[in-house]
Amino acid sequence: MNNTNKNLKNYSSKRLEKAPAYFFSELDQIIAKHREEGKDIIRLDIGSPDLPPHPSVMEKLYRSSLDPSSHGYQSHLGTKAYRQAWAKMYKKVFDVSLDPKKSFIPLTGTKEGIFHLHQACIDPGDVVLVPDPHYPTYLRGTQIAGGTPYFLPLRPENNYLPDLDAIPANIASKAKILWINYPNNPTGASAPYSFFEKAVEFAKRNNILICSDSAYTQVTFDNKPTTSIFQVPGAMEVAVEFNTLSKSHNMAGWRIGVLAGNHPILDTFLSLKSNIDSGQFLPIMEAGITALNIETKWIHERNQVYKKRRDLVLSYFKDMNLQIQIPEAAIYLWIPIPSGWKSKDFTNELLNKTAVSIAPGTIFGDQGEGFVRITLNKPLAILDQAMQKIIKWWENDK
Repeated sequence: MNNTNKNLKNYSSKRLEKAPAYFFSELDQIIAKHREEGKDIIRLDIGSPDLPPHPSVMEKLYRSSLDPSSHGYQSHLGTKAYRQAWAKMYKKVFDVSLDPKKSFIPLTGTKEGIFHLHQACIDPGDVVLVPDPHYPTYLRGTQIAGGTPYFLPLRPENNYLPDLDAIPANIASKAKILWINYPNNPTGASAPYSFFEKAVEFAKRNNILICSDSAYTQVTFDNKPTTSIFQVPGAMEVAVEFNTLSKSHNMAGWRIGVLAGNHPILDTFLSLKSNIDSGQFLPIMEAGITALNIETKWIHERNQVYKKRRDLVLSYFKDMNLQIQIPEAAIYLWIPIPSGWKSKDFTNELLNKTAVSIAPGTIFGDQGEGFVRITLNKPLAILDQAMQKIIKWWENDK
């Protein structure tokens, strides 16, 4: 609500002038208005899984919450069992050994962890190397901390990998953080092991902290987990990794994840976090332990659901002569749109004409112009219905 009384102080901080409201928060309001008008909106925009967690995870949450002693404050380090479960997962999935005593800080979702890491690490004027396109919180965290983003273009001709050799020496020398995110949001691209090796070498040479966002490492269509940065020798000296159960175990709304590594920034981050929250809810941690110990078969079966959805969506584009890189991981398709359209105009018109909502590429950065992101977060029947509407409008009505 706007107040027109000019005598009142401006209570909004100048920090937020560089960081507008989160796109999906505003989109929620737009879609709510459409639904008030009686429209049945199919949302393929936000990256929120529609599939439930394993039944044992929900049962554990329920049983744990019945214990009267489980409702108090928890340590900012979480429980010993919770950290051990993450260490066990890293060893099982990536053959990486991490010390459960000191290598994990629980997060109430990696979004808050990513944002707050900038508060712990960045001073005004510090440079942060941000891929473009990117998960928006990398940029917003940088801006609100007073940092200076330097964008690394991710282009299809480079398989959506940043060209680290193209970063000017004067920028690399000022940079404190390099963000990497593979499998990638929004493009769905994966990175070869050689890229992680090169990133570690670059970080060592320039004294930069690599922040690896690993939200999708177990969401792969060939059922082979992708790379953890810690698999590269020497990475522990220059890297931290954000990991989450949001996508790997269908627990996006639970807000559960970790910051992992042996870098000294973990101590600084923990000090900051102790002033912000009061730890993770114990039943959620205990349910997270159950999730981390679920048999691999369940993850593989879930991944095949996403693969079938990916193939269905791609089948609608096969005769349209579009240059689409077929993703082997994550839950997105990154689709080029017809020339002459702006991404936001395209998605707005699509929503108004078809009641299907997809994400404009530009919310992920300037390099997203000319693209849209489709999320594979609906059952095949609904996804099929949405794609019929999209293609009919795309080919005939636009």
